[in-house]
Amino acid sequence: MNSPQNKPAGLRFFDTFSEHCLAALEKVRDAGTPVAGVYCIYAPIELIRAAGAVPIGLCGKRQAPIQAAEEVLPASLCPLIKSSYGYARTDTCPYFAAADFVIAETTCDGKKKMYEFLGRIKPVHLMHLPYDQSLPEALRFWRSEAERLAEFLASRGGRTVSADSLLEEVRTQNAVRSLLADIVRINADGVPLLTGMQLLPVLESKGFMVEAEPYLDALTALRDELAQLRSSGAAGVPARRPRIMLTGVPVGKGSHKVLQLIEESGGVVVCLDNCSGIKGLDAPVPTEGDLLENVARRYLDIPCACMTPNPGRVRTVNALCRDFRVQGIVDLTWQGCHGFNVESRIVREEAERLDVPFLQIETGYSESDTEQIRTRIEAFLEAIL
Repeated sequence: MNSPQNKPAGLRFFDTFSEHCLAALEKVRDAGTPVAGVYCIYAPIELIRAAGAVPIGLCGKRQAPIQAAEEVLPASLCPLIKSSYGYARTDTCPYFAAADFVIAETTCDGKKKMYEFLGRIKPVHLMHLPYDQSLPEALRFWRSEAERLAEFLASRGGRTVSADSLLEEVRTQNAVRSLLADIVRINADGVPLLTGMQLLPVLESKGFMVEAEPYLDALTALRDELAQLRSSGAAGVPARRPRIMLTGVPVGKGSHKVLQLIEESGGVVVCLDNCSGIKGLDAPVPTEGDLLENVARRYLDIPCACMTPNPGRVRTVNALCRDFRVQGIVDLTWQGCHGFNVESRIVREEAERLDVPFLQIETGYSESDTEQIRTRIEAFLEAIL
């Protein structure tokens, strides 16, 4: 693993990104700008920003607030849902406190019902998501949901979305995705320059961009530094570490247990195939034609397990295995997340077809099963070597 001495300097900005974000949020709130809390990457960021609001990520990724959530929600729900609600119920998340309202989407059944309780704490606008991307009516319906969101934002202190404002935000978000994709793909060629744990705060930062210019500058600086390190032949992660793709549910600071265990056990996660990782970074919004429909289509096409069927998941796994020369797939499922748990079988079948070793891990946020998981991961990595 990279030592602190050769850690790219550009990572430092992202290690302390939450401090930048909270300071910027305070400024926009003082200026009267509405802040929209979002829980999922189906939320159309371009539209929210074009309406004069600032989107901020709220997804719960820590164990601490779960106990309070279980006083209301079933213990059998997945930890992400319980953590998200627990933060709201205990008022212990500064981002939730800063949000004037919440934009939610009907992804899984657990989240849909949790939002009913969340609406008792803070205003919630629920976007109804079609479950089959291939239906011709799906895009028309999702576009109408985008229009309804725009109306809601205007009624909550935002502004009417113009073609110019939407185009500006589309270009900004396309630039963000392109830079993040370049940073992630530095691990596709040669020895990885970054570990998964080093990539995690960089990828997670995309949900917390308040001011575009300094964020784009930081991404550009890191991208350029990594490109220079690659061209100079700088040492990266030791070559003998198996190249692992971590796929499945989202992970972040606080829910990084499995990612950390993979790398402590001798592997290196060269790509994170989840909605907190690489998913969607290669899908820019076209700038020609009907912009609102382009935005709606881009988000509707995200390959999540809440979609059925979900052929995009298999295509993505196949492409990433090839591009990143993956030697093993670890599929992470949160306990109680039935969509990803059922879909794991489909991913396993694709891994077998590609002749890539596969391991599914079903766990929660608690540390109680850490050593059991470590043992399974160590055996998995040893078999690859």
